[in-house]
Amino acid sequence: MARDKEEKKLAEEIEKDEWKPMKSSAALKKKLRAAAKTTMLKDQRMNIRIAKRDLESLKAKALEEGMPYQSLVSSVLHKYISGRLVESHK
Repeated sequence: MARDKEEKKLAEEIEKDEWKPMKSSAALKKKLRAAAKTTMLKDQRMNIRIAKRDLESLKAKALEEGMPYQSLVSSVLHKYISGRLVESHK
């Protein structure tokens, strides 16, 4: 398996025992769990009208990704509004 420069550097640092656990890892885990729970909370419903062809394409893409199409739509919308949706240039 080929490694890029960054992966090689990380592997060397780990082998040299340069990585140390965080002292407040329990508090950080608790904070991250709470944030994840809040992020994943889906407490609102939205109904939209969409072209049949687009819905069929969504369902096909969701099947490829191994997830329900509603979850795919929710994920794409979340990434868009949070500025993390990256356009692919094929």
